[in-house]
Amino acid sequence: MTASPQSDRRVQRREAKVAAILDEAWKLAHRDGLAAVSLRDLADAVGLRQPSLYVYFESKADLYDAMFADGYRQLLAYIGTRRRADDPRQALANLVTDCVRFSSDDVVRHQLLFQRTIPGFEPSQASMTLAVEFYNLARERCDAAGIRTQADMDVLTALISGLAHQQVANNPGGRRWVRYADRVVEMFLADLDRRTTLERNSR
Repeated sequence: MTASPQSDRRVQRREAKVAAILDEAWKLAHRDGLAAVSLRDLADAVGLRQPSLYVYFESKADLYDAMFADGYRQLLAYIGTRRRADDPRQALANLVTDCVRFSSDDVVRHQLLFQRTIPGFEPSQASMTLAVEFYNLARERCDAAGIRTQADMDVLTALISGLAHQQVANNPGGRRWVRYADRVVEMFLADLDRRTTLERNSR
């Protein structure tokens, strides 16, 4: 059974309204801080009474969850626009550079996606699906570059987090630590090669 045109229009109107609410929520988060987003201010910004906002989001946590999902959709879309190098190791270095740049370009978004800025907030399973999609993309790049163990993956993600943290803390919107991404990946892979050779020679 197919949906009626009227039903489709209702869905489209709702999706458009949700998108408008999220857009205003990001603006308020940039203005006031992520944890200080006011549902009253948000309702005013989108032309709703505050009780009407609950038609779209059941709670403030529900709003943050939608923003979390929206942030990961933005990340996946951004990575999708970037050219992938033919060399697997360069492709990994490019991904790391893009991730740090993505964080630098929007500190508030970085805080929601990669830091525990909102006390008690836990993304829903549906929103985490998008985060897992990005993780799997990164894992595929790592596998292609020769990074196979979870321990090595953990070290690499810690290095990326360190770069991103330094970037957003000390040079938000800039490129100071973005420039070091290639160098960090090169050092990490050199250490990986060194340890692989030692393990092979010890057999």
